[in-house]
Amino acid sequence: MGLIDKSRSDYLSKTLFIKGLQCHKNLFLNKYHPELKDEVSEALMAIFNRGSEVGIVAQQLFPGGVNIPYEGQTKDAQVRQTQHEIEKGTSTIYEASFVYDGSFVKVDILHKTNNRWNLYEVKSPTGMEDVHIDDVAFQYYVLQNAGLDVSRACLVHINNQYTKNGSLELDKLFVIRDLTDVVKEKQPFIASEIQKQKDMLKSREPEIDIGEHCKNPYQCAFKGHCWAHIPEQSVFSIKGRGVDKFGLYRKGVIRMEDIPRDILNRDQLIQVEGMLSRKNLINANQIKKFIGSLWYPLCFLDFETFDTPIPPFDGTRPYQKIPFQYSLHCLESEGRELKHHEFLGNPEADPRRHLIEKLVHEIPDNACVLAYNMTFEKKVLKDLSEWFPEYKAKIETITANIRDLMVPFKAKHCYLWQMNGSYSLKLVLPALVPDMGYNGMEISDGGMASNRYLTMSQIKDPDEIQKIRNALLDYCCLDTLAMVKIVEKLRELTLS
Repeated sequence: MGLIDKSRSDYLSKTLFIKGLQCHKNLFLNKYHPELKDEVSEALMAIFNRGSEVGIVAQQLFPGGVNIPYEGQTKDAQVRQTQHEIEKGTSTIYEASFVYDGSFVKVDILHKTNNRWNLYEVKSPTGMEDVHIDDVAFQYYVLQNAGLDVSRACLVHINNQYTKNGSLELDKLFVIRDLTDVVKEKQPFIASEIQKQKDMLKSREPEIDIGEHCKNPYQCAFKGHCWAHIPEQSVFSIKGRGVDKFGLYRKGVIRMEDIPRDILNRDQLIQVEGMLSRKNLINANQIKKFIGSLWYPLCFLDFETFDTPIPPFDGTRPYQKIPFQYSLHCLESEGRELKHHEFLGNPEADPRRHLIEKLVHEIPDNACVLAYNMTFEKKVLKDLSEWFPEYKAKIETITANIRDLMVPFKAKHCYLWQMNGSYSLKLVLPALVPDMGYNGMEISDGGMASNRYLTMSQIKDPDEIQKIRNALLDYCCLDTLAMVKIVEKLRELTLS
């Protein structure tokens, strides 16, 4: 097994190879201009951390192995340590490292059975994608050419049909797919593509325009750089389906004002004409009809949830939405004082029972419950009724009385041009209530809320924990207070 020549510009890791498969320009910029990358978002970091967590748990499918550390080790050292473990008879190696002709891989799990080596690549999604096959095929190519005879090449991924009850059953949590045959078939392609990427890296930056590849199979880290010529309002701003955006772009149609109107559907036409003419659309009769469908007591409900690939509690499945927080504003009758109730769980404990016990007590009998995108709240309530059947009757009554505040905005009965074709609460609120919004908040969306909640269990500083709790409470409270203010504005529109 050869050592890495650091002077070679055509060095490829598995990660770089996959980037090159997506786009040669992506690979080139990663190698030579990493400073042009977009800032890594909190959501993307959460995905990386999730993948690491799954990889560590999957190691217990083959327990007792030796880990080849990455931190503080050169790639040469990792390769040498791997070779040492193989020579001394170690049968299971985690993060086993190999190099061949400048191509470097770290194998999630390398396991020896009946004197034959098996390669296992662990992924956190719940199914297999084409890019996963290329991933495993690249590893197989390097290992085989580095002198290790690989008997099986497998993909390990999450089984989203598994329900946790008691200790984790790893053989049920994970699906192992034998990809050996398809991986062997791909070896000529892998060898050819490696050479193409190496040749490209010895030349100048490839001239590749933006396209569908910018987000397939992954969002490119250089979008800000490559898309700098796209104006804020462009063909790519159009919401909904039916418009071949890249097709128009390749014809030179980039600006929103240049889009042919006859290819747009009703909602898209409203978006374009609204944005270009600062034109609003208000259907007072339909808004009045919606307001008339509500009744008192009137409650405004919003849940925050988290999901993880490894189910944390009994009765939960991988990636199942688990509620940890809610905000509830209530009006007993018109003109009465607005009351606020809230719940925020402890991330080191199961929050579900305390949450539902408190919620069913605080929602008045037969209250009208408003949610924004009620499908989400209804699904959370359905899961809670299955977890806690003693509250099933009350939960079903609440669910039957839910109404969706998103309806008049999705139907364009109330559309302000600032919404830019969206009916997201994050855009509806500041458009309709200009002195309210999410900009500048410590936590400004549900993904951030979920991530911050989960990170609290890793923090020791009580002041920092309290800071996060306060930010979570502020964010969730704004979601329901926003609905209160939006209903007030809708009522005003029916009177004007």
